[in-house]
Amino acid sequence: MNIPSELKYTKDHEWIKIEGDIAIVGITDFAQGELGDIVYVEVETVDETLEAEEVFGTVEAVKTVSDLFLPLSGEIVEFNESLEDEPEKVNADPYGDGWMIKLKFSDASQVDDLLSAEDYKALISA
Repeated sequence: MNIPSELKYTKDHEWIKIEGDIAIVGITDFAQGELGDIVYVEVETVDETLEAEEVFGTVEAVKTVSDLFLPLSGEIVEFNESLEDEPEKVNADPYGDGWMIKLKFSDASQVDDLLSAEDYKALISA
């Protein structure tokens, strides 16, 4: 299973890549594997400011629909619109082309509350 060490993670199986004051967010390789074939990604919160842990969208797979939880408080500034036509990118490349949103986060101290790759690996191995 692929768990890149340079990323941060949440207990809800999102990954976060920090670039300055922007966080790129997607779901982990583990999450997409558990969900199965992803058929739809819905994010209708672009340009909205939300708190950490709030639902920012949903992922629909053949078997289930799953909420997406914001890992950090801030404003959602971009949605990966290529997922509208090709949601399977989340399955094929969850840490690359399958990213979901870009977030301008408002409280950098929240980054310290995210899981490291080692912590995430322990969470999903438990």
